[in-house]
Amino acid sequence: DITQIRPSTVHRKAQTRPRMHDPDEPNPSGDELELQRTIGVANQDQQPATANFQFPKPRCTVVSNPDPLRLPSAAPPPRRCGAPAGEMRPSRRRPGPLVFPLVLLLLALVPSPEAAESTPGTRTRKIGGAASVFSLFNLKPESKFWSESVIRTEFDDLEGSASRDSSKKALLNFTRAGNIANYMSLAEIDSIYLSIPVNFIFIGFDGKGGHEFKLGPEELERWFTKIDHIFEQTRIPPVGEVLTPFYKTSVKKLKQYDLPLISHINYNFSVHAVHMGEDVMSVFQHAIKVLSHREDITDSREAAEALWQVDSDQMEHLFSTLVDHLQIQEAYNIFILNPKPIDKSTQNGYRKGFSESEINLLRENKTLQARILQSKSDKKLYLDIETGVNRRPLYDSHPLSSFSWTTTDNMDMGDWSKRCKEALSNFELLKEGKSKDDTVYDKAVQILHGKKDELHDILESALRSSDLKGLHAECLTDMWIGRDRFAFIDLSAGPFAWGPAVGGDVVRTELSLPNVAKTVGAVAEVTEEEAEEKLQDTIRERFSSFGENYHAVDILLAEIDVYELFAFKHCVGRRVQLALCKELDERMHDLKSELEGYNTGDSDDINKKKALDALNRMEKWNLFKDTSEEHHSYTVARDSFLAHLGSMLWGSMRHVIAPSVSHRAHHYYDKLSFQLYFVTQEKVRNTKQLPVNVKSVTEGLSSVLLQFQKPMFSQHMLSLSEDPALMMAFAMARRAAAVPLLLVNGTYKSTVHTYLDSAILQHQLQRLSEHNSLKGGHSNHRSTLEIPIFWFIHSEPLLLDKHYQAKSLSNMVVVVQSDVDSWESHLQCNGRSILWDLRRPVKAAIAATAEYVSGLLPSHLAYSSAHETASEDWTWSVGCNPLSITSKGWQLSEFQRDVIARNYIVTAVEESIQIVNSAIQQLITERTTERGFKLFKAQERVLVEKYNSVVSLWRRVSAMSKGLRYGDAVKLTSLLEDSSHGFADAVNSTISSLHPVQCTRERKLDVQLDLTTIPAFLAVFLLLWFLLRPRRPKPKIN
Repeated sequence: DITQIRPSTVHRKAQTRPRMHDPDEPNPSGDELELQRTIGVANQDQQPATANFQFPKPRCTVVSNPDPLRLPSAAPPPRRCGAPAGEMRPSRRRPGPLVFPLVLLLLALVPSPEAAESTPGTRTRKIGGAASVFSLFNLKPESKFWSESVIRTEFDDLEGSASRDSSKKALLNFTRAGNIANYMSLAEIDSIYLSIPVNFIFIGFDGKGGHEFKLGPEELERWFTKIDHIFEQTRIPPVGEVLTPFYKTSVKKLKQYDLPLISHINYNFSVHAVHMGEDVMSVFQHAIKVLSHREDITDSREAAEALWQVDSDQMEHLFSTLVDHLQIQEAYNIFILNPKPIDKSTQNGYRKGFSESEINLLRENKTLQARILQSKSDKKLYLDIETGVNRRPLYDSHPLSSFSWTTTDNMDMGDWSKRCKEALSNFELLKEGKSKDDTVYDKAVQILHGKKDELHDILESALRSSDLKGLHAECLTDMWIGRDRFAFIDLSAGPFAWGPAVGGDVVRTELSLPNVAKTVGAVAEVTEEEAEEKLQDTIRERFSSFGENYHAVDILLAEIDVYELFAFKHCVGRRVQLALCKELDERMHDLKSELEGYNTGDSDDINKKKALDALNRMEKWNLFKDTSEEHHSYTVARDSFLAHLGSMLWGSMRHVIAPSVSHRAHHYYDKLSFQLYFVTQEKVRNTKQLPVNVKSVTEGLSSVLLQFQKPMFSQHMLSLSEDPALMMAFAMARRAAAVPLLLVNGTYKSTVHTYLDSAILQHQLQRLSEHNSLKGGHSNHRSTLEIPIFWFIHSEPLLLDKHYQAKSLSNMVVVVQSDVDSWESHLQCNGRSILWDLRRPVKAAIAATAEYVSGLLPSHLAYSSAHETASEDWTWSVGCNPLSITSKGWQLSEFQRDVIARNYIVTAVEESIQIVNSAIQQLITERTTERGFKLFKAQERVLVEKYNSVVSLWRRVSAMSKGLRYGDAVKLTSLLEDSSHGFADAVNSTISSLHPVQCTRERKLDVQLDLTTIPAFLAVFLLLWFLLRPRRPKPKIN
């Protein structure tokens, strides 16, 4: 089965497929060799082998006939190593006097290197790098997906060429090719593409959402088509000590990395915009109202400005039902909400846990605590929305092929919106009349009997203690990453801020999200009364600068300035014109008449010039005229808003969908063996006596596994008091540092942090484990990966590298735990420090373990190609997952699980490309000769089959990634590794079979006679003869 894809030109290396030449066709030129490349699908049942890319040295030895059917039957007589070709065994007679000049003559006839290069058949032609072939490995810039329609099978071509290997034309093609890679049409692979489908779903942009903002398909294509493009998978060098010197992440640049920081694997994003109608918008507006309550439950004032919190867990369930109804689970979905605010004087945000006022109420009410502990799961506390009924697949008539704008009508979404509204209405009836104690009770029962995560463990442990130690308020956010493949942004919520407290790059601020109210909405929402007040304020501000000496023309000019400024802000682009704008339009006509009077009257020249300039300026105005809405669709405010929104959506692709990963090579293992070493100050007999919830730790660590992986756990107890060497290692790694801290009231102070230096600790632990069974490296064996986790338990506050609770090192994971339930971290949200419970570092341990196992990094990190280092963006550090700073929870989302599986695949494909490119490089340097033709033809079919087996696996991996079937693609990584090494071994075997032939079979010495050197050597010979000739001895005369 051979596939042929026609070429074009691209500024990349040629993508390659081997082919077997038809001997009847003439050998193409160097440029024509680039024009058609073929790929054959080969046998995948090859035995694994180890790649070895060393050229075997030519040996002058007696070589037996390896193939009696291809080589002549009469073998030449053996010769001594080093003897010239064709030389017979020398006699034992003493050399005559003419031997010396004959040797000099032979040396003179040896060709120079320049002459050797010009000898036919010895020069190697390089494959041109400018030409290229488009295939599934290197698509055209406008292409989005490759499909089976591009591929056509021609299996007969492979069989037909093998039957005519002995023809003279085939031999001529082989010798003219220059090198084996050129003959097989092979060049190094530059890139392979993995398709990633993405949906941006807009809700509330039909003119009936917040601030009546309307977004059309033309604007969408104008601003968001550039998102639909390709970028490389990137890797981040090892992260150094954070917050040095100003809370900025630093990286350690190495001389060589396991894999390149900018990968050969490119992500081909196929972005689709989906516009939801009024029905869907009404559901989410109703949900925000029903699922929210005051953030400060002690504030019962009706008219006061209030902050409301929405239950993010219930909102997740609502979004998941919408994704299921539209059948878009096999794509990443980013929802952009623009609902109408609950009230103009209120703000809302999303949170899963408790607010500070709710925690205080729960701490003071012991009866409520006991009631929660005795509670049972109640289904009425959750939204009951039936799923899987009357689904409306979104892309039945809209295939995922290119950028598109899809609109769902009410017929598609009517059934879903009806079921959601019924569930929300029932939930609202149960909520009516409940006290603030009941509100806290319902929230606690949802967490306690819902999905188990760190927040569940914290609440359960806090309720068993009298003062609720370790229970802290979570951050309010206006965006959220769900457990499934969706995230949402609420443009009407907030604004909020989070990130490092003292410094840092790209922290989340109140201006990070585009604000509809402050851009396009600011013009549309001003009422008549507000407009009148703003006009008076503008008049007072403008005329306050007048002194005693002024002319009437100056008053008129100032009045024009006021009307011009007001009109640009509150009259231009409105759907419904203000009555005040019409009055100002009439007043402008009167001002124009007065200025014309000054221009033609007896006024002085200065005032005439002022009046003339004002009249010329007024002629160009169109401030108070009615204009169509479409004419103002592309205003500066709208463009600014859409550009800001596009930047946010691009950030979601770079930090959520396809983030950067660790620089190490991370492979897929069938089993993960977690070796937990609990290091305590005093001896502890068993794990039940440890201040650690081992069950939560094992459940959390299991969350980093993929579907087909199996976990294994082993616990070991180590004591510092009983192990002097371990105590010495701990003492040597212990450090203290002064760390800056910014308090909530804005004051600065310096605190002293006691921490363990991870580099020193790792070095000491490695020395201790030299004679033990500690194994933490990523071995070549793909069966089991052993993960040593050192869990240090200390009574005093203790961190890692000043600011970490856990850290992933090259061959181990280190976790520190202290007996402190409330620790002010270097992070903040909404003006308050984020508090850590140092007694429960489970979330940090899982994040560090995920980095060690799969290369998964925190959401705020990404690789910057411009700076060639790591960059930060804290905007998407949200959601209930271990990579978020704004919420508790250690359950990985589907986004992060896909990143783990995709990194396994990318590592395998990346290493496969490196092996194949190294093998192709050897074929490029191996010249083609007439003597080696038959031996090469005996190996050609094996080379083609081995290469095509690799290509077939690349194609299967690319096809599976289109539907996000990473679990199936991961299973092919071991087969891909074996196939790549099989191709490399076939290349080595072919080259090894050619080198002995070039040494033993090529008896004829190809030399060129240069007549200009003969007279010179004769002159030298005569001079030497004259100087060295025997002379007569002189007689001695006494």
